[in-house]
Amino acid sequence: MKGIAYGVGVGPGDPELMTLKAVRLIKEADVIAVPGREKDLTEAAAYKIAAGAVPEIAEKTLIPIHFLHVKDRAKTDEEHKKGAKIIEEYLDQGKNVVFITLGDSTIYCTFSYLQHYLEADGYTVKLVNGIPSFCAAAAALNISLTEWDEPMHVIPAAHKTEDPLDQPGTYVLMKSASYMKDVKDLLRASGKDVQCVENCSMENEKIYRSVDEIPDDAGYFSLIVAKEKK
Repeated sequence: MKGIAYGVGVGPGDPELMTLKAVRLIKEADVIAVPGREKDLTEAAAYKIAAGAVPEIAEKTLIPIHFLHVKDRAKTDEEHKKGAKIIEEYLDQGKNVVFITLGDSTIYCTFSYLQHYLEADGYTVKLVNGIPSFCAAAAALNISLTEWDEPMHVIPAAHKTEDPLDQPGTYVLMKSASYMKDVKDLLRASGKDVQCVENCSMENEKIYRSVDEIPDDAGYFSLIVAKEKK
């Protein structure tokens, strides 16, 4: 029988925020797939989070799945196909593969691209939720994301810097770092109350309470919450 591929969210950064199910599946898995290159897998953020809760991961077979961070869809699709084939080699041996991913496995998750190819090739794929980064960021800021009938808009800011934040409710801006200067201009124009968490729930977590506090060179793991002023 072929193995099962699991996309497992390990949460935003603090190993204590991993789910019991994620811990169990990592313990039981034959193979752990890690986003990154072979030489630095144990330095990958997802691996370090998982290792904090499941030391046994060090005894597992680790396989690197490399992702290109470019907007050329043809190039990224080819890389995703290669990643899926690597996982399929182990599934064909009857081994279960757990792909560990930051945050939740269903929100802008790199594993979803592999999932399309795996399922098209006839393999069984199962997703396991983790605490989303924006929920953890809201807790770090000690605020609610929504109240009463407020809507919430989750957008990949790197791809939406030309669209005004003019809808009612709360905006969550993910993937902002590479375009932070443009994103900050967008936030100022919105008139909303803005807060940001960099490296949420990690040792080097930083909180910014206004647009002007957010550095233009904020790190990759920066998440912004923009709420309507009360």
